[in-house]
Amino acid sequence: MSCRQIALDIGINPNLLNRWKREAEQSQDKAFQGSGSPRDEEMARLKRELAKVKKERDFLREAATFFAKELP
Repeated sequence: MSCRQIALDIGINPNLLNRWKREAEQSQDKAFQGSGSPRDEEMARLKRELAKVKKERDFLREAATFFAKELP
């Protein structure tokens, strides 16, 4: 398919699509940089946070049980 046909199919000016294509070709080394790991980093951060919250919950649960036994 030609760029013109694709542009017309998606409803944009063919010149605009050609310009985007040229810009993408000029900066190929800069396009889509990254390791794709932000999602993995986010997952690791959330797992650490969940572990911390569980420890806090368990500590508070044990403290509540302890004080419930101590109070008359």
